Order: sequence, then structure tokens, then C-alpha cells
Amino acid sequence: MRHIISVIVENKPGVLSRVSNLFSARGFNIESLAVGETEDPNRSRMTIAVAGDENVLEQVRKQLSKLIDTIKVTDFSDIPFIERDLVLIKLKIVPAKRSEIIEIANIFRGKIVDVSERTLTIEASGTEEKVNALIKTLRPYGISEMARTGRIAMKRGSGE
Repeated sequence: MRHIISVIVENKPGVLSRVSNLFSARGFNIESLAVGETEDPNRSRMTIAVAGDENVLEQVRKQLSKLIDTIKVTDFSDIPFIERDLVLIKLKIVPAKRSEIIEIANIFRGKIVDVSERTLTIEASGTEEKVNALIKTLRPYGISEMARTGRIAMKRGSGE
């Protein structure tokens, strides 16, 4: 089963290493990991996408909660949440295909963020499925370089 886990931690050196070691020590491959400062500069949010057995993952969640720098652990498996993934895609282009590629970017609500004589770079964000669909659509045009943020997520609605 696939899980998206959000971990609010103290914004200190070494915390990322301790958290990721919990997963690797139990043989979980982290599919995606995004870390960034929250609205409070003393805290960071780690969004971790991982696939694994529910029972073992429950132990990881409990152990994450016990880490001294962990403030809150949320598993989004059973609650409504918003997720986004950001991608930058650089394509090798020929002038005849430029307008076609721009049209595809527009369909996916992507933005052209860099243009040169031989390349075009698109920025897009959305669900993992949307980003994957854009990549699949652009692959035949010749993706020369790509960078993804990994998924970030937040609980829907207000309150706790």
C-alpha cells in the first residue's frame, strides 16, 4: 500500500538523516521526499511518499513520533488531502515543433520558464498523475533534462 506521511520536525541539522534512517533500517524505499521550512522558521515539514505493509509502517510512524525532534506525524492514507508535485522539463526542440510543445504545456497549465535556440524549459505542478501524464506526453519530443520536487501534501480544510 502507498502512504503519504507528513512529519513536522524541529528545523535543525541532522533531523532529515535520523528520519530517513528509520525508513531505510526497515527496508522501506522512500519514493519521494520533500522537506521545507513551515510558516514557523523553527519547524520543517517533511512529506514522505512510501509503499509498504501497513503493520510495519505503523511501527515506523510510532518510532517517528518518538524522535526527539518530531513534533507531529500525519499519515494521509485515510484523510482528505491536497498534494502537488513540481517538475521542470527541458526539451531539445526544432523550431517547427515549438508551437506544438507550447500548446501541450498550456493544456497542462504549465509555464515556459526558459527558451533558447535549441531548448525549451517547462514548469508544471499538480497531482503526481498530472505531472506523469505531462512527462509521458512530452517524452516523444526529446526530454533532455528533468527535475522533480517530489510530492508535498497538506490536510484539506481548516482546523486540526
